[in-house]
Amino acid sequence: MALTTTKAIVLHTLKFSDSSLIVKCYTQEYGLISFLVRGVLRPRRKGLKAGYFQPLTQLSIVFNHQKNKQLHSIKEAHVQFPYQSIFKDVKKQSIVMFLSEILNGVILEEEQNMDFYEFLEASFLWLDAHDKVSNFHLFFLLNLTKFLGFYPDQNQSDFNAFNLEEGCFTNSVIGNYIIRGKELFLFKKLLGIKFDNINEISYSGKDRRDSLQLLLMYFQLHLNNFKTPKSLAILETIFS
Repeated sequence: MALTTTKAIVLHTLKFSDSSLIVKCYTQEYGLISFLVRGVLRPRRKGLKAGYFQPLTQLSIVFNHQKNKQLHSIKEAHVQFPYQSIFKDVKKQSIVMFLSEILNGVILEEEQNMDFYEFLEASFLWLDAHDKVSNFHLFFLLNLTKFLGFYPDQNQSDFNAFNLEEGCFTNSVIGNYIIRGKELFLFKKLLGIKFDNINEISYSGKDRRDSLQLLLMYFQLHLNNFKTPKSLAILETIFS
């Protein structure tokens, strides 16, 4: 057992008893780890605060790391990057709720992945710092597939269709998961876009909803037991 310090992003929080929380985090040093935070819901608790464990909060934590242990104990925690706008903006709150639910369902890796951690860290700092964020969740989901192993193959991107099941462009129109026409046009808009070009994507509210449904279908085809987030309805209402 070794006392260690690492950066961590909160993915999910579950109430445990009247005063404690189980908190699932994606850490920079160890990947996915769950913690039992005792007494954090008690009034006048010193040290750890329940507010530290809001979805996608970025922390610096100190804990005793024990390999194969299911629930660890946090000794110290500090907010690494205090968000300035995310928890004050209704649109950003709905995005955070939706993406934290996605990440909680798809991250299973209990090993370090520095590139993935840096992607998450940079993504949420960008979200906090920018005002025009209507397309952010679409951009994030597509780029998340790079780390989950099924980012679209862009070879033959001039072909007239895309096979969602195979993850590649095609000229075939045979199959249940082939997109073309308007759907393909909207999908290709997202490919290759950088953070600072997100707002250059011109989507109507319907375009945005259709593109999100397409991306969720893409996830369902490539991830076993993928569940549509319960917060999807809230997100679609906010951006309608």
